[in-house]
Parts: sequence; structure tokens; C-alpha cells
Amino acid sequence: MCGIVGYIGAQQAAPILLDGLSKLEYRGYDSAGVCVFSDTGFQVAKTKGRLAALCEMTENGTTITGTLGIGHTRWATHGAPSNENSHPHLSTNGKICVVHNGIIENYLVLKEFLLAHGKTFFSDTDTEVAANLLEYYYEQEGDLRAAACRAVQDLSGSYALGILCTDYPDSMLAIKKDSPLIFGFGKGENFIASDVPAILRYTREVVYLNDGDMVEFTANSVSFFDAQGNALHKTPEHITWEMSAAEKGGYPHFMMKEIHEQPKALRDTISPRIKDGRVVLNELTLSPDYLRGVRRIYIVACGSAYYVGCLGKYILEKTCRIPVEPILASEFRYSEPVLGDDTLVIIISQSGETADTLAALREANTLGARTLAIVNVVGSAISKAAHDVIYTWAGPEIAVATTKAYSTQLSVLYLIALYMGDILGTLSNEEYNTMLDALIRLPDRLSEILTEENLASIKAMADECKDHHDVFFIGRNLDSATCLEGSLKLKEIAYVHSEAYAAGELKHGPISLIENNTLVIAVAGVSTLFEKTMSNVKEVKARGAKVLGLTTVNFKEEIEKTVDRCLLVPQTHPLLQPSLNVVPLQIFSYYVALVRGCDVDKPRNLAKSVTVE
Repeated sequence: MCGIVGYIGAQQAAPILLDGLSKLEYRGYDSAGVCVFSDTGFQVAKTKGRLAALCEMTENGTTITGTLGIGHTRWATHGAPSNENSHPHLSTNGKICVVHNGIIENYLVLKEFLLAHGKTFFSDTDTEVAANLLEYYYEQEGDLRAAACRAVQDLSGSYALGILCTDYPDSMLAIKKDSPLIFGFGKGENFIASDVPAILRYTREVVYLNDGDMVEFTANSVSFFDAQGNALHKTPEHITWEMSAAEKGGYPHFMMKEIHEQPKALRDTISPRIKDGRVVLNELTLSPDYLRGVRRIYIVACGSAYYVGCLGKYILEKTCRIPVEPILASEFRYSEPVLGDDTLVIIISQSGETADTLAALREANTLGARTLAIVNVVGSAISKAAHDVIYTWAGPEIAVATTKAYSTQLSVLYLIALYMGDILGTLSNEEYNTMLDALIRLPDRLSEILTEENLASIKAMADECKDHHDVFFIGRNLDSATCLEGSLKLKEIAYVHSEAYAAGELKHGPISLIENNTLVIAVAGVSTLFEKTMSNVKEVKARGAKVLGLTTVNFKEEIEKTVDRCLLVPQTHPLLQPSLNVVPLQIFSYYVALVRGCDVDKPRNLAKSVTVE
């Protein structure tokens, strides 16, 4: 959510800023802008709408000259998308320019204070408050870093700030709290950015800033400080993955590319953690004695990651025999959860920066629980705040609607289930080996779904279903959790109203919504409950529904007796079946969105990394 890029060096800044912002479009935004310092002062260009409009306005940055600048893509929170509310923002006297990712929660109190001290405002944003607060303290201190140290003491909320000042024509300042920000080391040039893809073309040596960190840099030097202004030492990390991993690679959309990357992502996540026929999680510090004393597990997440948690309840309770409660992060932190040292809280987040999830993690830490994070981004805020972390190693995911991050998060839960079940003695050797063997083979089973023939079949079904405005997903047990994710995908990218229900709950209310030609997608991957799910299918068919069924290949003949069309997946271990069942639903949603003319990779109103509450 929102994107920041900053550059200082010998090259013209604006084209580099625009290029970097183009790599951050996946984060979600509704306006864009840049500010470049030149001999005549700040040159600011910004506009609502897509980055292409800003590129056209500035002729791809060529009309703005200067070698020091900051850029921003904004996702509206305070104030509607508009030219005035777009970043960057200038302070009242025009000496300070700021870009900001996050939310200043006490901006109204600060705004009243600053208005009383003669500052003016031209936007509805909380960010302009930060610019004027910096100006207020700069007028007192006469030093930008000292002013920043005082300003951040007044700010409540989350922020990543890129700051320029006309009195410092050769340097830039940046500060981070709860919103992602990295520093990139170049040769005769340096960078800041919200995420690695923005600067990967120019450098592979980066530092992930921690909360409270401040960085002051020129083209040839850099200094790191804490929130009090004390000097810090930072060791650069080398980025090993290629830029091609963040490019489409011949696919029409990132989402389809990432769907096809799932077999590789699963192998990368699973294979290194299996040695000599056992799951080995060397990154964990959870001792066997601690695990034997765990009496409750919470899985805390948002969106698709929460639906992974819903599956995790079935998986972990079956293998470990410990009560598991999946809970939305935004609800967890305000629910006064009963936690202690016998409670394990598993935190799931693709970006590792999700604001609600990060807040829930900190609450769990404060209340004395043990926290284990499952994230994709090394060095992210959640990975640093949790007691333990397991990385998914899915590689960069650019499409807003998650696919491979979801699949790899689920694969990590399988690894945890086997690891804990082995230690706790709740899995027999036979059960352990059977499940582990299926997990090793899972990427191959998934590849079997991604054939041209299957894609064409799913596309044909999507073409038939494109005009349905209300869709219902039904399933039982593990399938009910898979339905939640399938329904979300259709909402996210195709803008189709869809709901997911446990199939057995239909008769308790939702069946009243079924009428002639209503589309129902029935997931019947739990073999022991296949007949019961088909009974529910017959209930909706009797009321005029059109039913698209999804099941395993061994139930092909049976399901075709009941549904109108069917999607088939390979059969695997019952607990692993959701990993295969979800893939046709991802593809189906993709093709429905495509045929409806939707922006598949950048759906409206959504952002990849939700760093605001």
C-alpha cells in the first residue's frame, strides 16, 4: 500500500523515480507524484490516476531536471484521490518536501496545533501535517535531523518518510516506523524504496530499516541513526533473486505467471526442510518441551492468509490434537485474548508488513504468548518482531490477488503439522510417512493441473459464467475453508458478489437466496463427505441453481451425475487436498475477470501490502 522511491546521484532523478514507481504499482495506488531538487528549487509533478498519467505529464521525467528526488504512489486514506491530495507535499514555506507511507493517527490534533502556529494546509492528508511539523521544529533547531528526531516523538501511527530540504541540496533523510522502507547502496548514487523491485535494476545491496531507524545520505555517503539520533551500524544484505522474477516473463498477467510458479514455489519452500525422510525446521527455537506444553494455538492473519489459517485449524488439530482457533488480526487485537506461555500464536502475512497483523503480533508478545511468523519477505517487520519465523521462499508476488503466497503459506503449515505431530507423538510412523511422501509429491500433482487442456476447459467455464452477478461456494470440512478463498478471488479481481458457506449450513438460511440459474460452485474434495456434499448440491439444483462441481479424478463419474459442469484435480493425501483444489478456483476467477474486462493484476480499491489499519 503506497510506494516510495528516493534517489541521489549523478543521473537525472525523475526517470529513475518513475521507473522505480512502476515496479511498485502492485502495491495499489490511486495517484502518483515526484519532487526533484534543481537549481531553481523543488519541482513537483503529481496527479491522480495511474502512473502513466504522470509519465505523460512529465514526458517520462525528461521535463524535470535534477539529480536528487523522491517519488510516491498514493493509496487514499485521508482525503479522496485528487491532485491536491497526491504526494509529495511541501511545508508552508516550501523548504521541506515529504512523501509518506502509513497513517498519522493524531494528525488532527497536530494540525490544530500547527494552524495555531501559522502553518497552512492545501490538502486533506495526514502527510501534510508531517511536512509542517518538520518545518516547525526545523525553524527551532536549524538542523534537519534534529528536527526530525523531535517530530517523530510527536507522531502517533505508522510512517515511512522520505524527506528533502532546500537547505540540504546534496542529501536526503528517511525515517521508518511500522511501514516498510529499505536503503539501497549504489556506486556514486544511493536509494530508498518501499520494496526491492523498485531499485533492483540499480543495486543488490540493501538494508531493511527497523522501526525507529533514520538514514541520512548523499550520493557517496550514508549514516544510520536511531529515533534519538544515536549512530547505528548496518550491514548490507545481498539480493540474490533476478529482476525477471518480478516481471511477467511472457505471461499476459502477473497473476497467471504466479499461478504457474506455484509448483516451483512449493518445491523451494518444502524441499530444503526435508532431510533423511524427516521434516527439519532448523530456523525454529521452539523446544520439544515447550511444544509438549502448548495447550492452545491461535492462527492470526488477514484476507487470504486468514483462510490459510482456517485450513490450519483442521490440519493442526488432526495431526497434533491441540485446539486451534483461526482469528482475524483486526479482531484479535481488540478481543482481549486469553494468552500465556502455553499459547502458541502463529502469525501469517505475505508481506510481513500487514498493519493489523503486526499489531496483533505485538499484542500477543505483550500478553506472554510465544509467536511464530510465516512470511515471505526477509527482514520485514513481522519477521523481526516474532519470536520465531519460517520464510515461505515464494519469491516476489506482484499481482494483488495472492496465489503462490497462499499456497506456500499452506505448505508451511503442513511442515509445522508434521514437525509437531512427530515431536508430540500424535502421528504414527505410518501416518507421518504417508503424509510426508504426499507433501514431497505435491508440486508434481499441482503441475498436472496446469496443462493447456485444463486451462482451456476452465476458460470455457468462465466464459459461460461471466454474466452471473451472485455466486455461492459450498463445501464441507476442509472444502469449506477452500471455498472462502475461492469466493474471495472472485470478489477481488472479477468484482462478482460471491459468498462461501459450509454446505451443511445451506438449509439454515442461505438456501433462501437460491433461485433459477444461480451459480453454485460446489467443492467436494473431502472423499469421506462426498455423498453429503452431493446431497447439498441436489438441494440447490432442485431450486434451479446451475452447479459447477470440483472434485478429485476418482469421483469423476459420480459428480457428473449431479452437477452441470465439473473441474477435476489429482487425488492426494486428504489433508493436502486443499492445495490442489484451490488452483482451479484461482484460474476460474482469473478468466472470469479477464472476460469481464477487469484489471486482473491491479483490482480497484485494493493494495498488495496493507500497511494501514
